[in-house]
Amino acid sequence: MEEDKGGMTKAELLALFCKSKMMNYTRYFFQKQYGRSFVVGEHHVKIADALDDVLMGRITRLIINIAPRYGKTELAVKNFISAGLAINPASKFIHLSYSDDLALDNSEAVKDLVTSEAYQQIFPDVELKKGSGAKNKWYTTEGGGVYARAAGGQVTGFGAGQVDDPDLIKEGEEKEKERKEFESYVDEMFAEMGKTTFSGALIIDDPIKPDDADSETVRERVNNRFDSTIINRVNSRNTPIIIIMQRLHEKDLCGHVLENYPGEWTVLSLPCIIVEEGQELHEGRALWEFKHTLNELLKMNGVNPIIFGRQYMQDPQPKEGFLYKTFKEYIEVPPSKEKIRKSYTDTADTGKDHLCSIAYDETELGIYVVDVLYTDQPMEITEPETARQLAYNQVQYSLIESNNGGRGFARNVEAHLVNLKAFNTEVSWFHQGQNKEVRIFTNSAKVNMLIHFPIGWKERWPKFYKHVTGYLAKGKNAFDDGPDTLTGMAENFGENLQEVDDSIFDLFN
Repeated sequence: MEEDKGGMTKAELLALFCKSKMMNYTRYFFQKQYGRSFVVGEHHVKIADALDDVLMGRITRLIINIAPRYGKTELAVKNFISAGLAINPASKFIHLSYSDDLALDNSEAVKDLVTSEAYQQIFPDVELKKGSGAKNKWYTTEGGGVYARAAGGQVTGFGAGQVDDPDLIKEGEEKEKERKEFESYVDEMFAEMGKTTFSGALIIDDPIKPDDADSETVRERVNNRFDSTIINRVNSRNTPIIIIMQRLHEKDLCGHVLENYPGEWTVLSLPCIIVEEGQELHEGRALWEFKHTLNELLKMNGVNPIIFGRQYMQDPQPKEGFLYKTFKEYIEVPPSKEKIRKSYTDTADTGKDHLCSIAYDETELGIYVVDVLYTDQPMEITEPETARQLAYNQVQYSLIESNNGGRGFARNVEAHLVNLKAFNTEVSWFHQGQNKEVRIFTNSAKVNMLIHFPIGWKERWPKFYKHVTGYLAKGKNAFDDGPDTLTGMAENFGENLQEVDDSIFDLFN
């Protein structure tokens, strides 16, 4: 073969070029496969960059959320797997999708690419093992390969990635030190190559189909399969897991892993309309005009905003809709001649309930939340915490609602207040006999009208924020303690309101 600078053949330089960046690889092999150029959008570049980070070991848990037919499978499944095998022929991949047929088709496409003449010309070391004719499971002669199945099915007998081997990592670092310097472009690519110990990945592409998104049974089957089986099919804690999907439901697999494995995932969310802060949807711009213009996207939104929000904006909203509209927010409580610092506390009636205690300023203009205590801790913790909340916020009137031990809770809170030398809080307890769900629903408009939260309340009280703003107008709600407390505050609006002298305004601001 003809040699180039640095003693490398053109084929070797081309191989290095393709392995250095996922976008290089994608553009080259797209041209070879389809005979036309790959139309690159900004989302393709972002996806390719994220996949480069996976190959380099900088990301081990990646979520990519993007609309259908925007090239995600071409990039993140077909090209990523074949590129991974080019980097390390011993790499092992598990590929899952919502159906066996789709997963098998993707697996076959990878195998076709790996065995193509264009691929073999520059990556001859990637050779399929004899007898690897099956779509669902095939191997390389180096021990790598691909196993493809449906996400909701059984995944057994095959692991993604390689078992950790410190010696291999050390060897890779030593080889990096020994590399010769070539021209700057080649040297840069070598440096990137030397940083990786990539050995495979678990790739989940569209684990649930859109028609099944609102089926709790189907969602739970996929989510439970991830917890019980899929996540355990990696051979090392360093083996990457990639989930690629359009958002379909707030409790789809992406929602599930973000809630149950917090802090582990890097999320690349790519809505089809890019909206800057303060802009309306129609003021945004299309992510990829080659596929959809802004006007086309807006028409799709007009036809079905729920589906558009989920699949095209990556903002899953429940089909039933949320009970509350966007809450009002404030920077400072407005001056008022009639103001009282109050609190409303809903104690935990059962084991799964949360204690919710909210301190707030009530004026003739509305209710202004100043502090939230929201916890599932036992009463021996919540009783003194509630007392500290009342004392710290100088609450004048505290109302405690409970159907189970509320009077005892209130008395214990009063005792803690005495220890804290907070003598100005009047504590009352009462039994709530009305239906909770009916009260929450019928008072929702009043809650939205009266109650104001401080700017930044999502960050200050994240669990409370999630449970309140995620409360459904219809259907089953797992957590109702926050909405119940807000309802009680709205129901008692105007009670105990008294004139206060200007001289003591500072106590409440």
